[in-house]
Amino acid sequence: MPEPTVAVLAADYFASYSVVGLLALIGVMFVAVAFGAGRLLRPVAPTPEKLLTYECGVDPVGEGWAHTQVRYYVYAFLYVIFAVDSIFLFPWATVFAAPGYGGTTLVEMFIFLGFLAVGLLYAWKKGVLAWT
Repeated sequence: MPEPTVAVLAADYFASYSVVGLLALIGVMFVAVAFGAGRLLRPVAPTPEKLLTYECGVDPVGEGWAHTQVRYYVYAFLYVIFAVDSIFLFPWATVFAAPGYGGTTLVEMFIFLGFLAVGLLYAWKKGVLAWT
């Protein structure tokens, strides 16, 4: 049986990507048709109230700057710490049970928990964990 030529191998390679390209083209066309249909079918009746900046159900009155509490950043920080922790612990427990990975994964987990402990210590020092 003769060896396949470079041209045949390249054609097979690009044929597999043609399916991906076709699906991407169909996706782009679907979005374009949906937006075009929405533009053709929607009613156009601009009024001053409709053209007013609107956010969260509150009419814009006064300055554009609002003061926010920095503590919400710290709450988000704590959430990320515990969310990442819980997401990482389940696969780790699965790999830890596999033969040959016990010591390595145990060391990795203690390093990871050390980073989480530093984040938790930071939050504790900032007084975020004390409910007032």
